[in-house]
Amino acid sequence: MKLEGSYVALITPFNDDGSVNFKKLEELIEFQIAGGTDGIVVLGTTGESSTMSHEEDEDVVRCALETIAGRCALIAGSGSNSTETAIMKSVAYDKLGVDGLLLITPYYNKANQTGMVKHFTAVADRVGADVIVYNVPGRTGCALSVKSVEALSKHPRIIGIKEASGDMSYVMNIAHLASEHFAIVSGNDDITVPVMAAGGTGVISVLANVCPGATYDMTHAFLNGDLKTARALQLKYLELIHALFMEVNPIPVKEAMNLMGMNVGPMRLPLCEMEPDHREALKKVLAKYELI
Repeated sequence: MKLEGSYVALITPFNDDGSVNFKKLEELIEFQIAGGTDGIVVLGTTGESSTMSHEEDEDVVRCALETIAGRCALIAGSGSNSTETAIMKSVAYDKLGVDGLLLITPYYNKANQTGMVKHFTAVADRVGADVIVYNVPGRTGCALSVKSVEALSKHPRIIGIKEASGDMSYVMNIAHLASEHFAIVSGNDDITVPVMAAGGTGVISVLANVCPGATYDMTHAFLNGDLKTARALQLKYLELIHALFMEVNPIPVKEAMNLMGMNVGPMRLPLCEMEPDHREALKKVLAKYELI
């Protein structure tokens, strides 16, 4: 898999009773493909995978694979703070036919660097699909060191990192030390172009849920050498990006999609609807961008 361009961190739509809305999931995937999205990422942070059962996870992967039908890449979040669980989920999704697996750092346990390298290696050794490690210390309470990323980048199955620390110095250092086949994609929409300027190849994006075309245009402008356009798009959408993170992700983006008439349903507890003042502020920003 060539990990570059715009990959959407897709929300998981729910029915009013909290069950997964598979018909809507199909519609959202079609919306993304029509917008030019290079790949779909399901069961990530934005997909609320932490509140879903293993059976629901597999059903989402099956639905996504059937809907995509080879038209773009599919990456499934299969990480866990239990290495055995991560292996089990990764092997299952690999057998279903995903292109890639997104593995978050083992949260809560807070393993040392040796343990984390062993964790990712143990999963990568068991699958045929490409593996992307996911560094988001603000969520997990732990972070991969530069040296750990360097070591993991040498594994033939580990092809890249979703880097969501927001630390540009860290991005520069892993870009300097990682092996040639190893891709860096931004996990923060507000610094997609800066990360690409430091050696990144694209983004796994929350913004793309509502603006797939703009996210594609931004990343591909940069990949095609048009820095001026890429920078202009990054700055143009900055206010919207900030609005989509005024509360914890994915609350604002789901609210935005519902306001846009996409009817993606509620969150699962402990996530719930936005605070009223935040919702009004979000509506104003969506109107400014002519999304509602």
